[in-house]
Amino acid sequence: MLRTKALELLEGALLERTDLFLIDFTINTENHIKVIIDGDNGVLVEDCIFVSRAIEHNLDREEEDFSLEVMSAGATAPLVHNRQYKKNLGRTLKVKTASTEIEGELTEANDTEISLNWKVREPKPVGKGKVTVKKEAKIPYQDIKEAKVMIKF
Repeated sequence: MLRTKALELLEGALLERTDLFLIDFTINTENHIKVIIDGDNGVLVEDCIFVSRAIEHNLDREEEDFSLEVMSAGATAPLVHNRQYKKNLGRTLKVKTASTEIEGELTEANDTEISLNWKVREPKPVGKGKVTVKKEAKIPYQDIKEAKVMIKF
């Protein structure tokens, strides 16, 4: 019952704030509610407070004891929602599929696939030496096993 009520309250908060979306929602056996959110424009502390209050202020602690944790998806957390790709256009991603691993700039993210661009040094077709070649890959979301934003300093 706690799970159902908490999830309804969370969904209500996300309907009110359409720029936020759910990454993960869990409740363990000790009634610890853990919510991970992300946003089209990132997540501020105020966004976490908003979601936390939407849930906590509408649950009765007299009925069931619980703890609540609301957080944003971490910078190094894998991307799991299609909307996360759209907000990371222009950034470098490391994408693993069943057959390959590619690190490149995310140039496009639509409803079905992403596009990555990167440069690689390859031997010249004729003669000695190497040339820089631009590569592009279109990867359907269902083929992505893991994708992470590569943080550059």
